[in-house]
Amino acid sequence: MTLVTDPKFPNLYQVSHPLILHKLSQLRECNTSKKEFKELLEEITRLLVYEATKDLPLTTRRIQTPLETIDTPVLEGKKPVVLPILRAGLGMVDGFLSLIPSARVGHIGLFRNENTLQPELYYFKIPKDSQERHVFICDPMLATGGSVSKAIELLKERGVKRISFLCIVASPEGATKLTTTHPDVKIFTAHLDRQLNEKGYILPGLGDAGDRLFGTR
Repeated sequence: MTLVTDPKFPNLYQVSHPLILHKLSQLRECNTSKKEFKELLEEITRLLVYEATKDLPLTTRRIQTPLETIDTPVLEGKKPVVLPILRAGLGMVDGFLSLIPSARVGHIGLFRNENTLQPELYYFKIPKDSQERHVFICDPMLATGGSVSKAIELLKERGVKRISFLCIVASPEGATKLTTTHPDVKIFTAHLDRQLNEKGYILPGLGDAGDRLFGTR
């Protein structure tokens, strides 16, 4: 598995692997069923999490194997928080927890104000000690970047310093916004797509991930 970077987006990492590319092609396919879409979303998330967590700190703990006692590496400190942006981000939670079952799960709900076109908060809950944890925001799509940028702002206001963002596909427009507003936040994606259309959808994209995930399209 390799990380592909673009000089224009120094904090964006495209996780390149044959399995990711294959599964992403299946995910994009308009005839992929709701069940398959959910499964593929979890599988790709799992592969992204593998890369996104490679810098988690380790310490050592003495354990007893069936043959001897050894000092062996274990995760250090408090377990991370996975923060899905409602509703599509929920489809990435199980993939994350399959690798780190002890991770805490927060939730954030944002909607776009039709008058101001800005994201507005309607629900936000994270562990009280989140400032001591690494928070991984999850949303299948980085489109305009408005929602995730708002989520990052809210986390920083609560003292969270270690923040990463995981998405399945990203647009150059959204990547530009996050690179400009939050250059300290690493973005991990399966693919940097071509552009946004006039309605703010990613091209070629996935369509509406929430509708496809929950069968409301």
